[in-house]
Amino acid sequence: MKKNKFLKSGVLAALVTLSAPVSALEKPQTMEDMWKIIQAQQKQIDEMKAGMQAAAPAPAKTVAGSDVKTLERKTDVLSQEVEKLRTNLSIPEEAKYKSAYGMGPAASKVYSAGKGLSIGGYGEGNYSAKVGDKGSSNDSADMARMVLYAGYKFTDRILFNSELEFEHASTGEGSESKGEVSVEFASLDFFIDQRANVRAGLVLMPMGLVNRIHEPLFYFGNHRPEVEQRIIPSTWREMGAGLFGAITPNLTYTAYVVSGLDATGFTSDGIREGRGGGSNAKAENFGYVARMDYDPAALPGVTVGGSAYVGNSGQNQTFAGQKADVFTQLYEAHVQWKYRGLEFRTLGSWGHIGDAALVSAANIARNGPVDPDHPNAGQVVGSQNYGWYSEAGYDVLPLLWQDTTQYLAPFFRYERLNTMAKAPSGFANDPTRDWQIYQVGLQYKPIPNVVIKADYRNYVAKQGPLPDDFNLGFGFIF
Repeated sequence: MKKNKFLKSGVLAALVTLSAPVSALEKPQTMEDMWKIIQAQQKQIDEMKAGMQAAAPAPAKTVAGSDVKTLERKTDVLSQEVEKLRTNLSIPEEAKYKSAYGMGPAASKVYSAGKGLSIGGYGEGNYSAKVGDKGSSNDSADMARMVLYAGYKFTDRILFNSELEFEHASTGEGSESKGEVSVEFASLDFFIDQRANVRAGLVLMPMGLVNRIHEPLFYFGNHRPEVEQRIIPSTWREMGAGLFGAITPNLTYTAYVVSGLDATGFTSDGIREGRGGGSNAKAENFGYVARMDYDPAALPGVTVGGSAYVGNSGQNQTFAGQKADVFTQLYEAHVQWKYRGLEFRTLGSWGHIGDAALVSAANIARNGPVDPDHPNAGQVVGSQNYGWYSEAGYDVLPLLWQDTTQYLAPFFRYERLNTMAKAPSGFANDPTRDWQIYQVGLQYKPIPNVVIKADYRNYVAKQGPLPDDFNLGFGFIF
């Protein structure tokens, strides 16, 4: 801000000095005025040159030529200063964040930028205290993520967008749980028509509410919903290509062909560890994913949608001595409603895994019993899984201060999930995977791109204890 004011003052001072001999110039008030001055000067130069060439004798030409050169020099200096000012003013002092093509608002900056480089990012950190049924669990303080978005607009029709994520403030020291550096997505977009555009690269799977829009300001709580981590394994990305666009202004879609999941990573916790993530991912099998969202004009603020993933996950491998397709299905539907200070979301997801008995037997043979008292614990892959949640929050500050730009919303979320809703033939269900979660919390945004969070989660399993937790944290985008 100070730099811009200094530059403006310098330009105006230069204008006063340069324009003193020219009666037509007056002190400009806006950038548009400056350009009008330049155009007037250029017109005067052209007229003087034309007059010189048409009728002036040689001595007059010399005098007039000197005047033209002086005016040209002044115009060049002024043009350079105005261009510097225009470049500085092209960066708004208050960034406007808006989601585009299903991406998070900070990840969407490249779409509204001019040609060239665009930089954005987000970060989040939290303190988590285990309370009730704590057992051997530990309290923790974690810089969960620090993310940089880098995009480049080559032309109005071709652009590149990417996300580089540093997790847990470390490169891991050989342990993923301690931290890692990952490319969350990196893709080229080719804009052809509003109804059909092409995207290729490491793409975010268009499933659920959080997988694509996972910036901390845009979901309640310090942690993403468990349903969208265990049933829909956010953040889920794969190498692939496909189409995206708007069939009508209110009906959008995305459809990709991607590298398939790897069933050797499936466990009792679900399909999460079967993701390829673009890291030398097996691609003997492909997956197919599609999504549609509808924003009815008659119901402003409402979005309804759904997505589906299908594909073999066997990847030409042997399970318990047999080749298996491991046909994997995952479906979800969601509704969002934003009305004044109210935010409401609900999502439900259901999955099915073929050949789950063979995958379970292979897990046990490969890894041995995790728990001697329960030999199949952690190894049996459910042939069916499901999860759903509903949440609501309300921004109460406008009720107290009508024109405030700050945000304060208490919220409540209920989740129900079971990663082993049905055990494969020959194996028993594991009731410790059947969860309910009750969560209450508070979100405060002192400015639109910073959030402070507090929440409490009560976990209830059908069998066995689970620790509750209290969380404090922060997040930001830029």
